[in-house]
Amino acid sequence: MEPKTKRHLAILGSTGSIGTQALEVVKSHPEKFEIEVLTAQNNADLLIAQAIEFQPNCVVIANETLYEKVKLALANQPIKVYTGNAAIADVVQMTDIDMVLTAMVGYSGLLPTIKAIEAGKTIALANKETLVVAGELITKLAYEKGINILPVDSEHSAIFQCLVGEFHNPIEKIILTASGGPFRGKKRDELLHVTKAQALKHPNWEMGAKITIDSASLMNKGLEVIEAKWLFALKPEQIEVIVHPQSIVHSLVQFKDGSMKAQMGLPDMKLPIQYAIGFPNRLTSDFERFNFLNYPHLTFEKPDTETFRNLDLAYEALKAGGNKACILNAANEIAVDAFLKDKIKFLDIAKINEKTMNACSFVSKPKLEDYQNTDKEARKVAEEFVNKT
Repeated sequence: MEPKTKRHLAILGSTGSIGTQALEVVKSHPEKFEIEVLTAQNNADLLIAQAIEFQPNCVVIANETLYEKVKLALANQPIKVYTGNAAIADVVQMTDIDMVLTAMVGYSGLLPTIKAIEAGKTIALANKETLVVAGELITKLAYEKGINILPVDSEHSAIFQCLVGEFHNPIEKIILTASGGPFRGKKRDELLHVTKAQALKHPNWEMGAKITIDSASLMNKGLEVIEAKWLFALKPEQIEVIVHPQSIVHSLVQFKDGSMKAQMGLPDMKLPIQYAIGFPNRLTSDFERFNFLNYPHLTFEKPDTETFRNLDLAYEALKAGGNKACILNAANEIAVDAFLKDKIKFLDIAKINEKTMNACSFVSKPKLEDYQNTDKEARKVAEEFVNKT
């Protein structure tokens, strides 16, 4: 058998922001990558178009009501079509897959990631909620299977890039940078009546709706703090957050000798995506290059955790351990969805998150079943708080 010349990819969430940009990277390097699997939740039309263009082995449309539409559209293509969330967890175990890019939104990425690790697949992780919900379980499983988890989030990619060649040197601390989102500098009374349209206008990054709202509330940075703990085996006190409005310094590492490394570049998610799926090689690109003269002033500020309570809630969940972060993640998914549907106000997101964290059952040493039960309980409790708001 001749050795593979291409890396065979499964892209979970191929129709979302990360997924579509990943396919742009793949398209730029046809000699490097082959698409084996594409999955989507609801966007059947785009999934069909992607399947016809990239000719994967199979596609999965999670929403079962759209199965016939996708099946019919691809009837003349040599592409298998499956449906349902269980099918996503199944297809990631296919023999020909080398790497699974998990770009699904929220809790839904957990089980497919577990199944992919169990099947020995390298993980390119864009679904931070997987580590937020079950970081201890995931990292233990990856260690046992000898599987690399390569971060796709720009901040964690930056930390990872700073650590290449330094893995034998202990980290003193890491600094995750945050843009501050569209409401940076605003106080609580100024945020009482902000709209979802305002919250969705991120100053620097183009992202999906859920992550953009999380960025506006600083929950995204809170989730990244929890993710960083598991990715880099850190204590909460070793993870610092600083607001950097220009989003040029993507994050930093400080070593025990006091020296620091930073990874910098223009805010473009294709760069960390390409780094992860191409690792350990840096692939050529035509991405716009950074010019210091266009950014003569890079500034840094302390995050306002009094106004943006979610960041502190994430640290509280991290320090509590157990299933606390799982509770927070589930509550936040419900609260953000409610805000996007105009059921609650922007500041209610953090209130519902905190109330749910306090109301749900705490499990100090959860197993997978505990995480699954916790997710269900927290969603139900958060929904009740939404309805009372």
